Amino acid sequence: MTPKRTESSLAASHVPAILVSWLAVFRPCFTAPVWNHILVLVAGTVLAPGKRTVTQALRVMGLADHPGFGRYHEALNRARWDARDVARRLLLHLLAVLWPNGEVVIAVDDTIERRWGAKIKARGIYRDPVRSSQGQFVKTSGLRWLSLAVTLPVPFAGRRWALPFLTVLAPSARWSEAQGKRHKTLTDRARQAILQTKRWLGERRVVVVADSSFAALESIAAVRRHVCLITRLRLDASLFEPAPKRRPGQSGRPRLKGKRLPKFSAVLADPSTAWTRVTMDEWYGGQRRTLDYVSGIAVWYASGLPPAKIRWVLVRDPSGERDPQAFLCTDLDLEPMAILGRFVFRWRIETTFQEVREHLGVETQRQWSDLAILRTTPALLGLYSLITIWAHGLMAVPDTAVRPHPAAWYKKSQPTFSDAIAAVRRVLWTPQDFSISRPQTESVEIPVGLLNRFVETLCLAA
Repeated sequence: MTPKRTESSLAASHVPAILVSWLAVFRPCFTAPVWNHILVLVAGTVLAPGKRTVTQALRVMGLADHPGFGRYHEALNRARWDARDVARRLLLHLLAVLWPNGEVVIAVDDTIERRWGAKIKARGIYRDPVRSSQGQFVKTSGLRWLSLAVTLPVPFAGRRWALPFLTVLAPSARWSEAQGKRHKTLTDRARQAILQTKRWLGERRVVVVADSSFAALESIAAVRRHVCLITRLRLDASLFEPAPKRRPGQSGRPRLKGKRLPKFSAVLADPSTAWTRVTMDEWYGGQRRTLDYVSGIAVWYASGLPPAKIRWVLVRDPSGERDPQAFLCTDLDLEPMAILGRFVFRWRIETTFQEVREHLGVETQRQWSDLAILRTTPALLGLYSLITIWAHGLMAVPDTAVRPHPAAWYKKSQPTFSDAIAAVRRVLWTPQDFSISRPQTESVEIPVGLLNRFVETLCLAA
């Protein structure tokens, strides 16, 4: 009599051995039963085309007829595991593989996951950053996420990518009021996430780059002793000279600021402004561009808020194609070119958001449970980072190395994420026990179960 296979052994038999080794760093985060379910869900999510639902993940793994499908849902909506511990391990793993030493640059940004449904409690109405423009304001229903991504050089891509490791939900003030909770603004959550990340990284120098949404005096005061913060600065910001030194014997409260400085609009219009011309190898869209900049040290001050001593950099495009921009940095000793070079890294996170929507099915999930929603989207963003370092590891083997997939009408010099996930899928789809009938033959024996999974996945891909 054939012994009855347990649910754990059945799940393990469907998971490629290489995936178990790839995910070994996260094994301490889960109990044994939950770990087996996580392995299946990760493998199915990578291999599945289209929607990234639990059902689709199970189907592509050959478990469509498995009666214990509810256990896989419970891994997301009920099982006890700490998502923050997973995020910490992911960050340290990314750095250990791609950037063991040196300064760590973290990009911070928010994104909207377009979702509908009355059961999604944290859903709100937000400005859609993808569909909106300067002349058109588009609102959308969905979930707002705050994501932190470490920007690291990816050798096979020849450039830096923004690899998410920590993503938190940032619901609206209306949701907080309905839940009877104190509302945390986006900058509040960003401040907490930045400080948490710094604790994980210990003594390593951390530079955080963010858009103007995160340029707040309260945030600067809270994080500047721990990290270097670089953000955009409003062109109408109130800047002042640093406060003069106190004279000997002078009494009273010390001054917080000196004389008011001209607004950036006046600096741009002043013909006597001493501009410095530089060429940035990488600017918007990865283009090489010539820019003019002027920089200085000032105190950013607003009534009732803690003043911040900053280095500001004002940039203009001599060609007039781009509007002038201003940036601030809390490290007063950092050179303007270094500030601009680090801020460029932030734009990589916009590409990351686009890639996870296109290739990892963000916005196609169908979870309604609050806990499952809190876990699924951050997991998909983290999976983007994992696929990147898995593809990096495949470069050591010639047969599995990541390569571009050109055509007669399309050429690209460097691989992109679509090539990386294709290389990882190829390894996961290929079992280790493929049997070849004879050497140097075109015939390959494929297990019937695997062939059926191939055919079904291809038929349902559209």
